[in-house]
Amino acid sequence: MPATIAVAYRDAGWTAASALPENLLAPVRAAATAALEKTPWPELLCGVHNPFGRHACVPDAWAFLDVAESGAVLDPLEAVLGPDLVFWDSEILPDGALLSADEARCWPVEPLAGTLVVIALGDGAMRLVDIARLAALRATLPAGPLYVLRYMPATSRYLRDDRAAPNLHGAEVRVLVNHAKQPIWLVRGEDRAGNDFATGFSLPAAQWAGITSPHAQGTGREIPEES
Repeated sequence: MPATIAVAYRDAGWTAASALPENLLAPVRAAATAALEKTPWPELLCGVHNPFGRHACVPDAWAFLDVAESGAVLDPLEAVLGPDLVFWDSEILPDGALLSADEARCWPVEPLAGTLVVIALGDGAMRLVDIARLAALRATLPAGPLYVLRYMPATSRYLRDDRAAPNLHGAEVRVLVNHAKQPIWLVRGEDRAGNDFATGFSLPAAQWAGITSPHAQGTGREIPEES
């Protein structure tokens, strides 16, 4: 299966992978459905995996992060992107047609390389799309609500400079999202490019004090109480 996925991805720029298991899909589907019913600003649907962020799904961030760190996603991703993987962003999209054709211009990754993992919230169908070829492949994205995850190889460098061209363009597209200051996760392998994995991690907002997400229990990711 990994070899088949890798060949399809290389030749076509995208490939299908096994559907996300229901035990991982159900919590994010419920959280995303609730968020979309409120019709929030698009910026509030970005970075929904980040427990330290300000978005529409803060109480459920661990469920989204569980998906991003799962073998169900990382195993096929490794087959197409290599063994050293950095997870740097995700968002909920009401429909695949809303994914911008110039998405790659907002990727603060140098040299540009990476994969979009696109998960249909209805049935968990998963597709992996090469960011460098996304503009020509948007028609292959499924309709309906999606959870979109963004990964880069750890051989590339994540740009923390606000003045870097991708960050400037991203600020124009989504004024409330600051990619330069958000946390990133090394989810598999080793960092090969001296990336900054410290920026963006901070104590959560006051409303989190004393709250432990059921997705965080026993994982070492429990939220500390404020002293």
